[in-house]
Amino acid sequence: MAGSGRRPEHRGPPELFYDEAEARKYTQNSRVVEIQSQMSERAVELLGLPEDRACLLLDVGCGSGLSGDYISEEGHYWIGMDISPAMLDVAVEREVEGDLLLADVGHGIPFRPGMFDGCISISAVQWLCNADKKSHSPPKRLYKFFSTLYTALARGSRAVLQLYPENSEQLELITAQAMRAGFTGGMVVDYPNSAKAKKFFLCLFVGTSGTLPKGLGTECASEEPQQAKFTNERTRFRNIKGKSVKKSRDWILEKKERRRRQGKEVRADTKYTGRKRRPRF
Repeated sequence: MAGSGRRPEHRGPPELFYDEAEARKYTQNSRVVEIQSQMSERAVELLGLPEDRACLLLDVGCGSGLSGDYISEEGHYWIGMDISPAMLDVAVEREVEGDLLLADVGHGIPFRPGMFDGCISISAVQWLCNADKKSHSPPKRLYKFFSTLYTALARGSRAVLQLYPENSEQLELITAQAMRAGFTGGMVVDYPNSAKAKKFFLCLFVGTSGTLPKGLGTECASEEPQQAKFTNERTRFRNIKGKSVKKSRDWILEKKERRRRQGKEVRADTKYTGRKRRPRF
């Protein structure tokens, strides 16, 4: 169930779709790596993790470990699950810092109760809606996944699952099985009016009913048209051309705005924000 930075084309089960050639091509694609990093950052942000300690996270559909790389950069630990041996082989070759488990999450999450401080998943959960074998029942596989995930997560924690639903019926099926398993929460949609930038994050709470975070691009100042924000986002992504997004002025401004929404103290923006400084000798 390899995570993906693109909308997957369901051509057979994921363990067959992501063969060795596809796994390597996927991991070496700078555009995919960039998108994967952005979605991983957003998913971890939505987890609302404490800042005073390192956490243990579960990465469902970890693939070659691209999302795990971001988790490690943030100082947290992680265990990744994936159904594709080829993807996990690439993760091992890349020497990712997380532990890896070859498993079908449709069979459940095989960890002890309350083990994880949170869970993220990038572009993987929608694969459970496919009946790739005669024995597969999407509702049953989804419920098995969500019910065992609920058990494996610590009380008060969250699971943030980024997904690409094919239609509204699929979205309702996934959400219904999550709620049936005991989760509360709902869907957070970033940039809902943009065809390209729109992203779905199923934000689930364990043992508590938290306030659902607001999606990016849903708040617009009266003097600024909403569509302008989406256009600026797409231009920013094109201009990066595979370079680290963290080196750009736009990324810094976006990060500061997110921290302001979280109620944190942030320095005011100036013309010097994000400027490149000459090296000192």
